[in-house]
Amino acid sequence: MTDGAGLFGAGARLRAAGAGDGGFLGEVLLAAFNWDGPRITLDEVLGTPDIAHYVTGWPRPGDFGVVAEDDAGRPVGAAWARVFPADEPGYGHVGPQVPELTIGVLPAHRGRGVGSALLDELVRLAERSGADGLSLSVEDGNPAVRLHAARGFTAVGREGASDTMLLPLPGASTATGR
Repeated sequence: MTDGAGLFGAGARLRAAGAGDGGFLGEVLLAAFNWDGPRITLDEVLGTPDIAHYVTGWPRPGDFGVVAEDDAGRPVGAAWARVFPADEPGYGHVGPQVPELTIGVLPAHRGRGVGSALLDELVRLAERSGADGLSLSVEDGNPAVRLHAARGFTAVGREGASDTMLLPLPGASTATGR
């Protein structure tokens, strides 16, 4: 993984997300859902199967992710990818060969380059994994859409008040939107 110095603080770093990170990924999932302020609680996140499946049983075979830590070694954000079957799709599902990305940064650490560092590293991991691409769902008004668009994600579908975005990866087969 990479040293975060110059990205989001001296001594900050990125590390692979492991089996012991499931609880923190739940916190990050909550932060991602509450990007514009409190709307849902952690109990609601973990009690809603369509949301909880982003973290339940972390890691499953094929899952990959990265955690950002501050200079004291405390986790401050994470990005991870997971493939969902067609009969249990995630919000940003585009196909069985396209892992769905979840990314979030704890509110006190936003605006410091943490999300950029996480996304760049997750894209590198996805390329190494042989995935066809990465997809995600972004709600209208979420400023994170600029980060994703700057990395090459484009809208390929829409559901409710959210766009499904896709980043095709080099050498991947053609992935289609919904």
